[in-house]
Amino acid sequence: MPTPQRERADAAFHEALLQDDPELLYDRAPCGYLSTTPDGVVVRVNETFLAWTGHRREDLVGRRRFIDLLPVGGRIYHETHYAPTLHMQGTAREIALEVVCADGRRLPVLVNSVLDRDADGAPLVIRTAVFDATERRRYEQEVLAAKRRAEESEERALQLAQTLQQTLIPPTPPHIPGLDLAAAYRPAGDGRYVGGDFYDVFQVSTDDWVIALGDVQGKGAEAAAVTALARYTVRAASVDHDSPSQVLHTLDQVLHHAETDRFCTVVVVRLRRADDRWCATVACGGHPLPLLRRRGQPPVAVGEHGALLGALPGATFTDTEVTLSPGDALVLFTDGVTEGRRRGHFYGSSRLVSVVDEHRGSAAEVTDAILADVMSYQSGNARDDIAVVTVAVE
Repeated sequence: MPTPQRERADAAFHEALLQDDPELLYDRAPCGYLSTTPDGVVVRVNETFLAWTGHRREDLVGRRRFIDLLPVGGRIYHETHYAPTLHMQGTAREIALEVVCADGRRLPVLVNSVLDRDADGAPLVIRTAVFDATERRRYEQEVLAAKRRAEESEERALQLAQTLQQTLIPPTPPHIPGLDLAAAYRPAGDGRYVGGDFYDVFQVSTDDWVIALGDVQGKGAEAAAVTALARYTVRAASVDHDSPSQVLHTLDQVLHHAETDRFCTVVVVRLRRADDRWCATVACGGHPLPLLRRRGQPPVAVGEHGALLGALPGATFTDTEVTLSPGDALVLFTDGVTEGRRRGHFYGSSRLVSVVDEHRGSAAEVTDAILADVMSYQSGNARDDIAVVTVAVE
């Protein structure tokens, strides 16, 4: 059984239907309506538009053009885009403009217009619907502000990571009496995004040196932080342990207990002088094996592959000892060298061996030749970070 409240609501609804004439719909529509001559003079405007803007009907009809209600920028856009589109296509949809209100404030609006023509195709009248876009504009501004804040935050993080990366790459390799040493580092792409490649050369005691070269998974600030952890762990462990395999075991344990899911590959070489020769002990953890180039012989890989560091429990690593005589050299490199790509093909180890075999000058000559050839192979666009360290007995 209908309640009194329901009966009153029904009566109000039917009364509204009786008043639902076209004129009332036009004036009280939920959007603004304007009718103008083909040259833009306002000939009709509804109450909604007047209420939104504060203009009086008598100040608009027959006195002002639609373009007169726009700010300078809107007028330029009206003349260069809106009006030409309307006259050529007969319609213009979702045009974002601002309407200058009677009190000088600007109302963001979306405008849909159609151009009516007579039977001969001559323009008759332009009918325009105006939608209040205040909330939409506010939302767009908030999105833009959020995007700008995110970009600024990313830029700060990038700068921090780049600063940290610079501390992980020695500016110039140290001078080691009796050894010729050279190194090169080339970030991927345009060099803006920090990768995980690093190298380090440091002295443990007299005629006792360590070379470490590694590659941490991923890029950015977190990769740089793990790179710092790996580099300084290798330094500390090299003081406590004589063998590179024990150094890698220590680093593996540290990464397992660190709050990161990133793993890395590292090769550690310990060099000790023995008269005019050097004894090199090599251990690899998931890293490409160094190349050993002896005088008059082609380069060969030296060492044994070990497990990735920080990836699998119970990883083991093996030491390999070689004696370096005058003229012999070791070349350490990251996978950015051998995995450089061109049209789906890898640069590969065979090409690297050829370059090392061909260039038997100084350590710097070998290092520079490798970097130049890899970059040339990739047409100057490094797909991954590249790090190379060459050490030769003088």
